[in-house]
Amino acid sequence: MNFSDELIKWYLENKRELPWRNSTDAYVIWLSEIILQQTRVEQGLPYFYRFLEKYPDVESFAAADEGDILNLWQGLGYYSRGRNMLKTARQVMEQFDGKFPEDYRELTQLKGIGDYTAAAISSFAANEARAVVDGNVYRVLARYFGISEPINSTKGKKIFQDIANDLLNQQHPGLHNQAMMEFGAMLCKPKNPDCEICPVRAGCFAYANNAISVLPQKLKKVKIRERFFNYLLITDGGTVLMNKRNEKDIWANMYDLPLIETPTYLSSQQVAELPQVVAYFGENVQIIKTFPIKKHVLTHQHLHTQFIQIANKPIKLEQEWFYTELKKLKKLALPKIISIFINNFFSL
Repeated sequence: MNFSDELIKWYLENKRELPWRNSTDAYVIWLSEIILQQTRVEQGLPYFYRFLEKYPDVESFAAADEGDILNLWQGLGYYSRGRNMLKTARQVMEQFDGKFPEDYRELTQLKGIGDYTAAAISSFAANEARAVVDGNVYRVLARYFGISEPINSTKGKKIFQDIANDLLNQQHPGLHNQAMMEFGAMLCKPKNPDCEICPVRAGCFAYANNAISVLPQKLKKVKIRERFFNYLLITDGGTVLMNKRNEKDIWANMYDLPLIETPTYLSSQQVAELPQVVAYFGENVQIIKTFPIKKHVLTHQHLHTQFIQIANKPIKLEQEWFYTELKKLKKLALPKIISIFINNFFSL
């Protein structure tokens, strides 16, 4: 029995029952693939159900408002995925008459769909012979074949894709891809893989050479940017002052509180004395309460956030600042860190 057959046999006996695996609908598969990018299945599953319930087909998704998509996406991170999904759905309506494409080359024309996602959709929906290479597959191939070339290098990506293409079961490409991905997720895990029950360990380089912990290899990550966010909480009766973010930074077009970003940590009193704060709220800013600093980790950024409640009302409003009623806050697309703070503070 060859490598592919062994993995398919293991998969059929051990696979998790996941809803999108029972569908050949390209829209449903696309929905699951995008939601699960950079997301564990356990975390992504509730989002998949919520999106499918609210938007059962690409037509209803395309007709959605961006704010509604981002609100439903809240907590998943990488919000550009949600925005790109809306663009993709509208592309499908305009360019493919509302029928979600199953062909690899057509799929790669859509916004937010790269080689991996196109291969996954085309092989799962139409059994097209395209090898899927995700993080799980990289790990399986690196360990089994003893490949030390970094998986995130240009050369490495080509090497792994070529090997994956050679291994692909041409008769059952969709099943083969599912088996490879599930094997990496469930058995050949990043840490503490279950080598003792692995059906292909006899031919595994990493197992034979005690190299499991060092494969796969990755190039060093880019430098992490440290940012210091000072959020100002201003209430007026049953309303709270909010800010709509622009398109040029994280959380594009979402909503947070008035923000003063500083290059280093400042105490709440030091923030209150900054010229821009004085310009907005006048001198002698009265601090009601300062909340402990929270660290929020993004892919290439670490946000150190503190919330400062002040009594002063703004002398002038920034163009994107506005008061909103508390009952309307749940309708706004809020970054997770803002949502948690607001829900706790106002007991929503």
